[in-house]
Amino acid sequence: MTQAPLPDLILEPLVRAALMEDLGTYGDITTRTVIPADTHYTARLNARADGVLSGIQIAALAFRLIDPDLKVTAHKSDGDSIASGDVLMQIEGRAASILSAERVALNFVGRLSGIATLTASFVAETKGTATRITCTRKTTPGLRLVEKQAVLHGGGFNHRFSLSDAIMIKDNHIAAAGGIRTVLQAVKAQASHMVRTEIEVDRLDQLQEVLDEGGADVVLLDNMDTLTLRDAVKINAGRLVLEASGNMRIDRIAEVAATGVDYISSGALTHSAQTLDIGLDF
Repeated sequence: MTQAPLPDLILEPLVRAALMEDLGTYGDITTRTVIPADTHYTARLNARADGVLSGIQIAALAFRLIDPDLKVTAHKSDGDSIASGDVLMQIEGRAASILSAERVALNFVGRLSGIATLTASFVAETKGTATRITCTRKTTPGLRLVEKQAVLHGGGFNHRFSLSDAIMIKDNHIAAAGGIRTVLQAVKAQASHMVRTEIEVDRLDQLQEVLDEGGADVVLLDNMDTLTLRDAVKINAGRLVLEASGNMRIDRIAEVAATGVDYISSGALTHSAQTLDIGLDF
């Protein structure tokens, strides 16, 4: 299902900050020096590689923030599959305005399309199963919102956005608090009914302890081999949501999905995606 775009109001602060970073204290001195103010042009944003598009809404916003008089026409939407040579967007108006917004627009759309493309390749490996691909909080500082949106554009799902979204008990929490039963008892005593709880385990006996104690909604199965994951699914017997995480390379996704886990999370979706080659041509 196609994701509805976010309101520009939410995205604008990110784009405005990127433009301010690029324009510096005195604006685009190159363009202002060599391009007459009355020069008008038509430019096109073109795909130079196959992939999945993300960030086209942000690219359009970058051009409009520089110059509201630019006529920006998107020919593709976020989440679309694109092929090398596709025209993604046309921008008409002052050449100086187009050039001043060019790099910020390309930085966003190339980076985010790379994430969407990598996510789509992970999702393709789960075909024929009910397993979903999800991201993590291993995102570029300040860009989590749009990087997680790019994961959605690639057909994946989002994990929590921040520390305040859910209770997620990791191994260090368990060690500091004194054990699995201790942390789960604290959750049952204090957590709101509106907050979901996930707990990390790396052994099957820990999974059984979680099931016996109760208080969790999701179990993160950390760095387990495929056979152990299959055993974990059997022990769980559908009682809790299971998320496989740790060392989830693309060449493992198909076999892990076949174990029956509900989710596979991978930080690589956002921290290791290669920028998709997209260019602006006059």
